[in-house]
Amino acid sequence: MSTQTATQTPSASPTLTISSRDRAKVNFASTIGTTVEFYDFYAYATAAVAVFPYLFFAESNSPTVALLQSFATFGLAFIARPLGSVVFGHFGDRVGRKATLVGALLTMGIATFIIGILPTYDQVGIIAPALLALMRFCQGLGLGGEWSGAALLSSEYAAPGKRARAAMWPQLGAPFGFFLANGLFLILVATLGYELGDTTGAFMTWGWRIPFLLSALMVAIGLYVRFQLEETPVFQQALNQGEKVKSPVSQVFKSALRPLVVGTLVMVGTYTLFYLVTTWILSFGIADASAGLGLGIPYIKFLEIQLVSIVAFMVGIPIAAWLADTVGRRPTLIGTFSAICVYAFTFKFFLDPAQATLPGVLTFLTIGMLLMGMNFGPMAAVLPELFPTNVRYTGSGISYNVASILGAAVAPFIATALAHSYGVQAVGWYLATVSILSLASILFTRESKNTDMNSITG
Repeated sequence: MSTQTATQTPSASPTLTISSRDRAKVNFASTIGTTVEFYDFYAYATAAVAVFPYLFFAESNSPTVALLQSFATFGLAFIARPLGSVVFGHFGDRVGRKATLVGALLTMGIATFIIGILPTYDQVGIIAPALLALMRFCQGLGLGGEWSGAALLSSEYAAPGKRARAAMWPQLGAPFGFFLANGLFLILVATLGYELGDTTGAFMTWGWRIPFLLSALMVAIGLYVRFQLEETPVFQQALNQGEKVKSPVSQVFKSALRPLVVGTLVMVGTYTLFYLVTTWILSFGIADASAGLGLGIPYIKFLEIQLVSIVAFMVGIPIAAWLADTVGRRPTLIGTFSAICVYAFTFKFFLDPAQATLPGVLTFLTIGMLLMGMNFGPMAAVLPELFPTNVRYTGSGISYNVASILGAAVAPFIATALAHSYGVQAVGWYLATVSILSLASILFTRESKNTDMNSITG
């Protein structure tokens, strides 16, 4: 476990004065970057339910099989994310946070733009899903390097006693990106008159491509902002003291294996919750109720209630960040994971096709999103605080992204299979099981709200 001091001193070098304007610029840069990355990621998640099963997996005669195939490509990005955290983490811990973040943003942006111009299955056959899978893999590489770098950018610039509140800014990129992606899909669906399963209308012919193509503009803005930044003072101090390691990956497994495992397990429950109340619930909510596949809510109506519920996600993040700086990381996360376990018992009450209502589904989503914000908010402080500076990018990135395989990549797939075979409450039991695992792992962490990041030595 990382060695941590009892009191916090400034995270930056003692000789460096950081103005509030500098910190505001850093927070903006980390937020806009993660917003772009998560926008790209969620645009794919939305299309994986409503578009790709019909245009890229059209050879399947079963809607459920086509959806599962689409979810399989969705999950490819999560397999790529640990690799991205290793590749970008290596350069982030050796070259610096700034240059590495630029590379991560470009990787994600280029892959997303290419998805917008891909041919469909009817045009080129099996090549279409193969290319889609490749681009999804590249998206995962980019996001694998993005989050940990953005988290370090904010946390290593943070003022004493306010690190969780500073680190919440890249976390806000998740709901912002989700809101933008789903909002744009909602506008397109409403404008072009799309109905689920219609493969000949304007939306399925060309409209679905617009969110992916527009990502190029957002990437350009993100790159411009990031080029204006300086290297983080904590990393610069490590360089000045000769603490740079030759191979951050081997070093993190050698000196910080326990925090690596603990950080991964802490994040698993967070990921599982999020992808159940975003990706899986979208597929279940709009699926054919008469065939017993879901709730049969019109696609456009479901996008509307998702957008409303995302506001709760945005609200939960700053509340949790404030609590994490005030009462501590451990009490905040223990309380939130306990609440998620209680929430897991409500799946049948809110989502049983025999009694589900639109207000009830909105309530379910809003509670889930609020809990997600409360859980996700402190993570950009919690994970970096587990690792010393010279392996922090790599260590926090590996923990975050290995958890994405265990918690996110498989969650929509497992939930779809459970709901189909055992009913919707089985999905709740799945969430409860994973949340208990994360809750137990928190007991192996130390309180770190008063820790100086320069003092963490592995």
